[in-house]
Amino acid sequence: MNMRNASLVFAICCALVMTSCSKPTLTTNNEGTNAIPPGRPQALPENGFKASITLVDPPTKLRAGEKQTLRVKIKNASDVMWYARGAEFNPSTDNKFYLAAGNRWLRSDDESLITDMDGRYGLNKDLKPGEETEVPLVITAPKEPGEYLLEVDAVQEQVAWFRDKGSPTARTKIEVVK
Repeated sequence: MNMRNASLVFAICCALVMTSCSKPTLTTNNEGTNAIPPGRPQALPENGFKASITLVDPPTKLRAGEKQTLRVKIKNASDVMWYARGAEFNPSTDNKFYLAAGNRWLRSDDESLITDMDGRYGLNKDLKPGEETEVPLVITAPKEPGEYLLEVDAVQEQVAWFRDKGSPTARTKIEVVK
């Protein structure tokens, strides 16, 4: 290989390395809103963690340990496209970057955490800014009778809960009886 060819190969290799190491940037889609590049699954940008969550007819009373399916409406309140699987296609089997609804139980009096490992349900479709979907979320009441707060939030799996990024949650008081 002569010096000119070697220099060309070196330049191409450097360009490929720089391209693969560069951080993805937001692009603007046809609607003029930000979108994550569709190629590979990734975390939402900071401004993508904005949701509006509504509980449809939540229960006010459950038996200890009772399971119930809640109807949860989740609206994309950001200006970023939400891919339900973190991208248009996500071949991963570990759910990383998937968007879901989830819940946790808090004590009613001091809001201390009882459990944050209760129900989860993945979004059933991608959501453009302003779009909404409804998902069924199976919850399990705490085993001890008492007054509790059920808090429902959105989560990007293995990235962050939306509440930790400043997004509001949906809460309701539930009395748990024997």
